[in-house]
Amino acid sequence: MDDKYLDFNEKRMHIFNELVKRYWNGELKGVDNLNDLAEYIKIKYGFSESDIPFIRNHIRLAMGQNPKGEESFDDELTILNSSMKACQPVVSKLEGPCKQCDEINCECNDLGKYESRIYNRLNETISCGYSDFSCDFGAVADKIEFMPVIDLLKDKDSPVYVTVAPAIVGQFGEEISMGKLRSALKLLGFKDMIEVALFADILTIKEAYEFNDLVKSEDDFFLTSCCCPMWFNMIKKVYPDIYNYLSPSISPMIASGRILKKLYKNAKVVFISPCVAKKAEIKEPDLEGAIDYVINFRELKEIFDALNVDFSELYDDDKDQASFGGRVYARTGGVSFSVKTVLNRLEPTRVIKLKALKVNGIKECKKVLDGLNSRKKGDPNFIEGMGCVGGCVGGPKTNIDLEKATKLVNNFGEDSFILTPFDNQNVMKILDHFNINSIQEFMSNDELKEMLSRE
Repeated sequence: MDDKYLDFNEKRMHIFNELVKRYWNGELKGVDNLNDLAEYIKIKYGFSESDIPFIRNHIRLAMGQNPKGEESFDDELTILNSSMKACQPVVSKLEGPCKQCDEINCECNDLGKYESRIYNRLNETISCGYSDFSCDFGAVADKIEFMPVIDLLKDKDSPVYVTVAPAIVGQFGEEISMGKLRSALKLLGFKDMIEVALFADILTIKEAYEFNDLVKSEDDFFLTSCCCPMWFNMIKKVYPDIYNYLSPSISPMIASGRILKKLYKNAKVVFISPCVAKKAEIKEPDLEGAIDYVINFRELKEIFDALNVDFSELYDDDKDQASFGGRVYARTGGVSFSVKTVLNRLEPTRVIKLKALKVNGIKECKKVLDGLNSRKKGDPNFIEGMGCVGGCVGGPKTNIDLEKATKLVNNFGEDSFILTPFDNQNVMKILDHFNINSIQEFMSNDELKEMLSRE
């Protein structure tokens, strides 16, 4: 295999870095500028002239657009300037590396060549089968959606809010607090940064009510749907016989977009994610429109670098928005813990207690789902699944290792002054917009229930 393709995931981030820098500074105005960037990448990494189509296609993907094979640059900047969202498929295959690949340990040998099984079912497998489909040689890559966001940030007509996954804690360095991260994002032009853990608190209350209503005997069980699109879609597509046991709740990410757009007129919402599956989730027909763009942790790190954001000079703009329970949604077991704390407040004398089973990683999720039809009385009645090992902190687009990320998330959760979702006054402020005066009125409001549910 030609060395120029090795570690291409890192090289494509450098392409993205250059693209952000040049577009932010107004240095991309025509086809010639894009050709200059392609030539710069070719020289920097030792590519040949025959690799230019491959480089162009990675530039297109970094702009959130489809690859075009051998075609020269043409209307890419026109498409970009219209602030069009990246269309399906979220992940694309590029010609080039696979023609030369004879690596014995390549992922393709375990999962099937990208040209065949994996690529043909790629957009299905991101949401219900594989947590990380990336190819070290750049043959398969996801679209990056930040370039249109730059235009939104510079256009002051609409406020742009950024919501961040709970797993973001410590992803840019242990010394970078959430307050400094908020300041950095506001410096880029975002109106404010909101923890998605706040909306996890709201959905925790909803799922606690649902569990309380649906699990009445030891034969009953409940599948949470809150966080992971891979878990949700695996059940929906592969296990239709147990689909009715799944909560209809949307994810906290989708809830953040829907609620913020109700609260703030003309608002746009960008979500910061540890995975690629969220890029596909926002394009599902029944969820589309809640979140405008998804950027992952790895991409955001490159954005901060490209724009020379110096965290040491930033104010620690700290806010206590979410409970311990909402914040630990980021790791395996967090959803179960949070729902149980609320359920204990709703029904402290409940006879059928919540018995949680927490599973993570695709293989473990599949094994548990395979066995649900033969479950016995007394088995766990609340099943939480996450596609990535360790939960969202183990996502493929994170910047730090799983063990450190889990520790930092737990510490950040413990730092919250809000013990449980039930105690979160920020939740009550949101509910007030729906004319809900108490947690007890939560499930009697049809507008809110519809907003927090899938079709």
